[in-house]
Amino acid sequence: MDLQQIKQRFGIIGNDPGLERSIDIAKQVAPTDLSVFISGESGTGKEAFPQIIHHSGSRKHGPYIAVNCGAIPDGTIDSELFGHEKGSFTGAHDTRKGYFEEANGGTVFLDEVAELPLSTQVRLLRVLETGEFIRVGSSKVLKTNVRIIAATNIDIPQAIKSGKFREDLYYRLNTVPISIPPLRDRGNDILLLFRKFAADFAENYRMPAVLLSEEAKQVLLKYEWPGNVRQLKNITEQLSIIEKDREVTPETLLRYLPEYNDTRLPALIKKDGISEEAFNTEREILYKVLFDMKRDMNDLKKLVGEIMMKGDVGSEVQDDNAKIIQNLYGKSEEVLPGREEFMRRESPRREPMEDHIQDTEEITEESLSLEDKEIELIKKALDKHRGKRKYAAQELGISERTLYRKIKEHNIE
Repeated sequence: MDLQQIKQRFGIIGNDPGLERSIDIAKQVAPTDLSVFISGESGTGKEAFPQIIHHSGSRKHGPYIAVNCGAIPDGTIDSELFGHEKGSFTGAHDTRKGYFEEANGGTVFLDEVAELPLSTQVRLLRVLETGEFIRVGSSKVLKTNVRIIAATNIDIPQAIKSGKFREDLYYRLNTVPISIPPLRDRGNDILLLFRKFAADFAENYRMPAVLLSEEAKQVLLKYEWPGNVRQLKNITEQLSIIEKDREVTPETLLRYLPEYNDTRLPALIKKDGISEEAFNTEREILYKVLFDMKRDMNDLKKLVGEIMMKGDVGSEVQDDNAKIIQNLYGKSEEVLPGREEFMRRESPRREPMEDHIQDTEEITEESLSLEDKEIELIKKALDKHRGKRKYAAQELGISERTLYRKIKEHNIE
């Protein structure tokens, strides 16, 4: 099957290069028996990729079993996966085969694999390495020939550091990694998905499909979509059933988008000792940085004013003050006014001193435009890394795709 046939068969909508690259990897790895590890945020559509791999490979005629590891209680997960013998625990009235035994010759998809208990992870590692397992309550070693595909939406390296996931199991599962891009990085795919969901809902309930105005389309494209495709589908269905007007305006759309922020800012990297709950949004972080800078400059202005008004300071203190003024104004000591000059400015003509302080105000005045600050941060990162976007994106804490979009949006050379 080619790319378009795969999309049509498995209901995948979109032309984003990152999405198509993930589909291509799934297609290439399908004829093999390598284990595959699928990562991506919740709601990105990870469940379609194990089916692509299974139905495009040599195991397509064998069983396909999808297991949601997070939905099975810890006490019964081993029994579900590996089976149990009669009487092995309370309620085990009969011998039961597990998923790995039932799926012999086929594929097992372990969704939310990071939710598995550590004891079960050890058993799973043995299946991956030798194909062997033991039923609960038995001592007999059984063999199985299954392909394992795993998926998760959490940060596995962080889970390994916190002791919640085995590192050896991660590397065994991660033979071929596939990363699904979040919806916010898929550009015009957002509009394609909206139209598809609106058309499907209109057909099912025999009503006219909702349409987006041009301004509403821009709102949709700028939203962060924390719930990804699942959230977009839910919002499309809400608009279809609740709104009487079939053309959706920005004002209408905003009522359905929680915590909408019309400006995407580069993410700031969290430093040690700063709590993740310190600020709710990137906008608040920038505002705090800007206002702190302005407050510090105002304090310096006040200090300079007090120094210039006091003509009876000692020579040692005056030297220290001169250094402060030098650092503030960037002047050499030779051109800094001495004690006599300060005293002279205390005389009736004080215009030069006032003009000098006024100049300080002009120097410290900064633009509080978020767009200007965003452009400035991007330019600094590009200059620092000599135009290499990959490293500049890492410096800003955003994806290279997002950086490329921002460069085009602001016409940054």
